[in-house]
Amino acid sequence: MDFRKIIHIDMDAFYASVEQRDRPELRGKPVVVGGRPGKRGVVAAASYEARAFGVRSAMPSTRAQQRCPQAIFVRPNFDKYRKVSMQIRAIFHDYTDLVEPLSLDEAFLDVTLNKAGNPSGTWVANEIRARIFRETRLTASAGVAPNKFLAKIASDINKPNGICVIPPKEAAAFIEGLAIGKFFGIGKATEKKMHELGIFNGADLKQVAEADLIRHFGKSGAFYYRIARGDDQRPVQPHRVRKSVGVEETFVEDLRTPAEKEKALTAMAGELARRLAKSGLAGKTVTLKLRYANFETITRGRTGERFLDDAGELNRIAHELLAQSGAAEEAVRLLGITVSNLNNQPSSQGEMQLPLPFGEGWI
Repeated sequence: MDFRKIIHIDMDAFYASVEQRDRPELRGKPVVVGGRPGKRGVVAAASYEARAFGVRSAMPSTRAQQRCPQAIFVRPNFDKYRKVSMQIRAIFHDYTDLVEPLSLDEAFLDVTLNKAGNPSGTWVANEIRARIFRETRLTASAGVAPNKFLAKIASDINKPNGICVIPPKEAAAFIEGLAIGKFFGIGKATEKKMHELGIFNGADLKQVAEADLIRHFGKSGAFYYRIARGDDQRPVQPHRVRKSVGVEETFVEDLRTPAEKEKALTAMAGELARRLAKSGLAGKTVTLKLRYANFETITRGRTGERFLDDAGELNRIAHELLAQSGAAEEAVRLLGITVSNLNNQPSSQGEMQLPLPFGEGWI
């Protein structure tokens, strides 16, 4: 069987770490990068010192301050973060041209064939991490696995400044023991529904027929069926251009009152602002998606003249679109907000993928 060597590199508390690197007075202190409390600010990143108090990305800044009163709030400097990100990507390209950035601080790399000519994916990952530290004084964590799904999960296991390797022969056992909430792509609402169906880990998920998963989770059910078996054939796409950034949620119970919908939209706007900040993106078009209890789906959108990435503005527009939709009094089972017309540049380059057999020398 052919296996690829996929690395997922994830910088550790990237924005906060850059600020601590450049400002010695912030080192060792709880740093929160994002909007200030009291102005609908949202946490874009938190240093590990702040995380120790329960501060997390996408959290309202006011709540972050409540959890960590001594937190130092720093306004994001995305121009600086982009420059550092480009330094890091240049390092990636010294080892492979198959680099798929997910945001400014993380990327997939296919090192099945690599420019160093080293057959060990673990060696390549550690060499990249060492170079990142030497050249930027920042730490990165890595996951090494035969596919993107496993590599993404692995990179989070030994954070910060760590590595986790999942060889092909260990993939099945790893997935079976993985808590369902740790599966990439399974959010809180889906996790709750999985638990209601008696699915608590990968072993439980593997026992459910594909047809049943599709019945309960729609087209995502087919994906869950495959990843429970470690089957993820998605290639690393080095020239993918992101066209939109969005967040949506299917609710376990339909939202019926205007207050319930407004509360959900406010939370989504904060999460969307975090995702935009993480990607260094902003957009001119905001689209609201609604799915009624009878599964009818509608969208409402608005395009402005300037790029938006602020949680307060996104929240305001989403609420106005909800009012215009006439759905404020209707039962809604899904809500989503998407930003498009982004401030990124398209690429006309093609894609490559080089799967090769590994045999016993995979690691």
